[in-house]
Amino acid sequence: MEGLQDPLRDRAVASVPVPATRTTASIFNSSSVPNWKFLKDFFIKEGVLSKRDCLAIINKATDIFRREGNLIEFSDPVTVVGDIHGQYYDLLKMLDVGGNPETTRYLFLGDYVDRGMYSIEVILLLYSLKINFPLTIVMIRGNHESRQMTSMFSFRKECIYKYDLEVYDAIMTSFDTLPLSCILNSSFLAVHGGLSPELKTLKDINMINRCIEPPRSGLLCDLLWSDPVDSQDGRTAELYKNNETRGCSYFFGAEATKRILKENDLITIIRGHEVQKDGYKMQFWNGNDFPSVITIFSAPNYCDCYKNKGAIIKFNGGAVNIQQYNFSKHPYVLPEFMDVFTWSIPFVIEKVLKMLHSVLKPRVKVESGVDEKSIKMLKELEDCLARSKDIRDDALDQIVMSIRNMREKHEMLIKNTNSFSDGILSGEAIAKDNVLLDDNETFKRAITMDKVNEKRPN
Repeated sequence: MEGLQDPLRDRAVASVPVPATRTTASIFNSSSVPNWKFLKDFFIKEGVLSKRDCLAIINKATDIFRREGNLIEFSDPVTVVGDIHGQYYDLLKMLDVGGNPETTRYLFLGDYVDRGMYSIEVILLLYSLKINFPLTIVMIRGNHESRQMTSMFSFRKECIYKYDLEVYDAIMTSFDTLPLSCILNSSFLAVHGGLSPELKTLKDINMINRCIEPPRSGLLCDLLWSDPVDSQDGRTAELYKNNETRGCSYFFGAEATKRILKENDLITIIRGHEVQKDGYKMQFWNGNDFPSVITIFSAPNYCDCYKNKGAIIKFNGGAVNIQQYNFSKHPYVLPEFMDVFTWSIPFVIEKVLKMLHSVLKPRVKVESGVDEKSIKMLKELEDCLARSKDIRDDALDQIVMSIRNMREKHEMLIKNTNSFSDGILSGEAIAKDNVLLDDNETFKRAITMDKVNEKRPN
């Protein structure tokens, strides 16, 4: 279970940590719970857990989630965590800031996977913590914990690359069992997305059949997908208006929030779902000193492009403390989890085609000393290409140009350093006229260019 050894101490770059190997012994200890501390360090070294242990963790966590209700009741002191999105190395930073899981209560608001390249590591570590501390670790479902979203983004590809479809299907089943919301201190309603016109009292949440793929409408959809309106006073022409940004669900404002809070004797809605430049946002719609809605986002430098901070909330004895943190460095992953040989193929093909191009379209100046047989063979080849109906005169030029475009696309993906797992954002979002933009401008441009990915696919 240890990393590869270096007995001769002759590694070319000794500063790079020794890579981990696949585990050969089970990570489960005598009490049948996974060794989460080992797992935490093992994944830092990019270790790959055995499929047997991987499935064991997923299935044990799923059994715990099944026994929990749609609405969990929780009390402080507690650390509330927003979206993580596969940013494993930032999750480790968050755990350092938030507190040791052995002695700290945690409430996670969903969106554990997609966009980042280490989603499977995030899930396995969080599930291991849940198994070890089932009463003090609460995880609720986000909109990305679904088959539709993980197929559109990177998580399904990641599961197949690191394991297989059986592991992916097991995780999807576990996502179906995740609770949907949490009541904190009997005063705060925590959900991933937000409110719904179908939500009148908290009893409505408990009536949902949650063990399904989220539908495109209804209360389950809205809890995962809705957003507060982005305005200072929260005024809306309608109590709920269609959410064009998401392609489903609603925007809710001050009046809808006030009704829900009053009807259920609550103070604030706590939610994730939206990236924030400072890692959090508060909407003071009640006219008092305490916010009506708090949005928390815990993935700093989202998609390696947003330049935002991450944040968590600490509740303790009625006091609310928001702590921010910056992103952590992480190992580099080629786009689409390509290996270096696959990535290099367009470069190799281009060089080979250039050679072929030179052979098939020679511009040979006949000089003395060149045997007549060779000249005749080249002339016959030229005549054959000229008469061919399948190969136009500029065909090889076009082939070379296509390969070059393919290579340049790969180069662009590499320059963007994993930006938006599917390469949506170009380098233009980071720099303009070779001048680095300030963080605020970078953040705004990233939101604009990534807006297409906020919409639920059909």
